[in-house]
Amino acid sequence: MKVSLVVFTSLLLLAVTNALAQGVNDAQIASIVVTANRVDIDAGKLAHATSTNADVKKFAQLMIDDHTGVNKSATELVTKLKVTPEDNPTSQSLKSEGEKNVAQLKSLKGIPFDKAYIDHEVAYHQQVIDAIDKTLIPDAKNTELKALLVKVRPAFVAHLQHAKDLQSALSK
Repeated sequence: MKVSLVVFTSLLLLAVTNALAQGVNDAQIASIVVTANRVDIDAGKLAHATSTNADVKKFAQLMIDDHTGVNKSATELVTKLKVTPEDNPTSQSLKSEGEKNVAQLKSLKGIPFDKAYIDHEVAYHQQVIDAIDKTLIPDAKNTELKALLVKVRPAFVAHLQHAKDLQSALSK
């Protein structure tokens, strides 16, 4: 199980890194932001419905609430700016890998489910932070889009730390 998660995470990181290395425009950044949040919302909904661990359920609800809020802000901003999110290799890869993660999680129950979900959340949030820092903020041309990315970054850092704390607790 741990090996498949490592392979999955490595492939996701490679796909995202390769796509982001090509540079992205504001419309593509908007699509990446919305897709990345949607992926975490979907996994959070599954975890909230499946887990029997109160801490995991609470974390999953936080992911649903916070990432829904970011998507709402992003959608309002792109509507205001009259920017249509543009599908791109990164957003497509995020969506595909997110669907694979949910499918894998659906095959698990109990502690194996909780560990797989939280392990993925740790890796996923680290990847998102890296993408925000290395590509999305530097490549964003619109100052309001860049400001939104800067504004939401601390929440992703907090999510990562929360997930790491849960990961540590689950491994005991």
